[in-house]
Amino acid sequence: MRGDVRREAAAGWLFVAPALLVLLVFFFGPVVAGFLLGLTDVDLYALGGVGAWRIVGLRNYTRLADDPVFWKAIRNTFFFVFVGGPLTIAAALGAALLLNARLTRMRGLFRTIYFAPVVTTLVAVATVWRYLYHPRAGPLNLLLAAVGIGPIDWLGDPRWAMPALVLMAVWKNFGYGMVLFVAGLQAIPESIYEAARIDGAGHLTQLRRITLPLLRPTLLFVGVITTIGYFQLFAEPYVLTGGTGGPVNATLSVALLMYKRGFRFWDMGTGAAIAFVLFAVILVVSTVQLRLQREKA
Repeated sequence: MRGDVRREAAAGWLFVAPALLVLLVFFFGPVVAGFLLGLTDVDLYALGGVGAWRIVGLRNYTRLADDPVFWKAIRNTFFFVFVGGPLTIAAALGAALLLNARLTRMRGLFRTIYFAPVVTTLVAVATVWRYLYHPRAGPLNLLLAAVGIGPIDWLGDPRWAMPALVLMAVWKNFGYGMVLFVAGLQAIPESIYEAARIDGAGHLTQLRRITLPLLRPTLLFVGVITTIGYFQLFAEPYVLTGGTGGPVNATLSVALLMYKRGFRFWDMGTGAAIAFVLFAVILVVSTVQLRLQREKA
């Protein structure tokens, strides 16, 4: 009997071995390598040979702790996550509710229109939004002028650069969550809503007592995926600001700072340390999200 159990266990490990090997090579391997690289002072000159590498321990991390630019990038990233994330989820849920409404026609067409920004290349999106944000001829400023508000230098004013980035990111990314929310809404039995209407429940009561509780697994998934993606903010400020993170580091994110330190200034040890800090932050925040949702459940 024990021999059969052992053979079954061996067969199971044999089947999962390829997947575990892929995870080991392409996930755990880079994580460990990045952590070890962050303990060195590898730069452009050290790439000539391993013998030129020096282990500096936690010096890269202590330097980051005293670096005001790093903390500026941290604040910018958290602003983007905790402002842009909820706005993206709210826009996705609102669009999904509208598409799932019984009176809505041509749902497939609107679903395609809303999802189109997700699959559009960021370069094309950034080109359009740079025109929208133009301080003199941009349509947004023309609309503001029509109601008596002076023009705003969206990408040149440090006060407005990050909100402008958030607005563009919400427009581009809400379609992905919308598709997931639509799938979750369609999985809710219509009989539950019919029973609620018979009992006199209005639309807001149905939303609060039926829709949102039954959408909790989808909300959790969309929330975690959106948070992880927004913590890795890189392409938007890189394309809109030419990789500078300006003005005066107002749109500098942790990922963009990692790129600048590691691949523009060739301080790869510090770049790896920044990457590992970002990895740790994402891991902690995602874990907290999952635990909070489990406690609510």
